[in-house]
Amino acid sequence: MSPHTTSTPRFLDAVRPDRTDWLELPPQRTSVRVARHAMRARLAAWRVPEEACANAVLLVSELVTNAVLHTLSERILCGVQLMTDARFRLEVHDGDLTGRGIPDRCPGPDDENGRGLLLVREIADSWGITRSTLTGGNAVWASLGSPL
Repeated sequence: MSPHTTSTPRFLDAVRPDRTDWLELPPQRTSVRVARHAMRARLAAWRVPEEACANAVLLVSELVTNAVLHTLSERILCGVQLMTDARFRLEVHDGDLTGRGIPDRCPGPDDENGRGLLLVREIADSWGITRSTLTGGNAVWASLGSPL
């Protein structure tokens, strides 16, 4: 088991452990790369089509980046579950205990940052933010479907 892997998946449905994968990541910028590579490898192993895989990698990159840069997390959990052969759900849990949630930003045309959740909103079939029962912080989830 790598230092980025946790054996305690509880937020995503753990009924099908062969279709669920979790990473525990330190709150470091290098975790974004680890999350991207792990997501790509897991979805490829599940034979998720490349377009859907690329979308999931982009979303997990944005969500882990947000958790690393904008929270005081001691750890970040990143999970993915294959719901059906054509649908999957990803989650990123931070450890932000402030209860402030995630601000909705409207970046201007010259802003270099602030578009992560806009990308999630555009790419995901559905998405949301809730409190994490695993970390006590925010849990951002997104559901995506594979184009048929």
